[in-house]
Amino acid sequence: MNKVGKAILNYLIKGLLLVVPIAVSIFIVVWAVTTVDSWLNVNNILGVNPRTGESRNIPGFGLLTVLTIILLAGIFVTNLVTEPMYNWFQRMMQRLPLLNFIYTSIKDLTEAFVGDEKKFNHPVIVEVEGGMKKIGFLTQNDLHKLDLPDEVAVYFPLSYSFAGQLCIVKRDKVKDLKMSAAEAMKLVVSGGVSGL
Repeated sequence: MNKVGKAILNYLIKGLLLVVPIAVSIFIVVWAVTTVDSWLNVNNILGVNPRTGESRNIPGFGLLTVLTIILLAGIFVTNLVTEPMYNWFQRMMQRLPLLNFIYTSIKDLTEAFVGDEKKFNHPVIVEVEGGMKKIGFLTQNDLHKLDLPDEVAVYFPLSYSFAGQLCIVKRDKVKDLKMSAAEAMKLVVSGGVSGL
């Protein structure tokens, strides 16, 4: 009976390792689709089903609408917006203090991950107190404006989170990592269990 119990426990653990990531991934996708659908409530546009009297519901229609709007905005900006128009928009945003702060923060964060000038593309390892080392991303190599010529800015993402911490460290404590930025981010965000 002991061998049978161990075999069943082993099968349960292997089943959990297979089912849990799939189930959580499906749950997150379904949650995202239904959340966006409920925010936009675009299914009311489709009208009412004449047979049942209920509003027509197409799962994912809201998400598809958001993706279409983003795609059209990208096409519009790429092909129709000129440099003077873009600069005028930036100047207008700078005149609105609170909105400017929110807009530029979100814009900079978005561009750090997907823009033409990705900021998290230089993975480094930094020696910190007690001989401990932390993996981060070099975000500013020149801090002369802060009167810190021998120091650099390194962003340290947190595991299992989208948050992180920006630290100013001595340049000689920073070493390049011989891995891609995606692998380094995966290693840190997963708590060190994947990415190698």
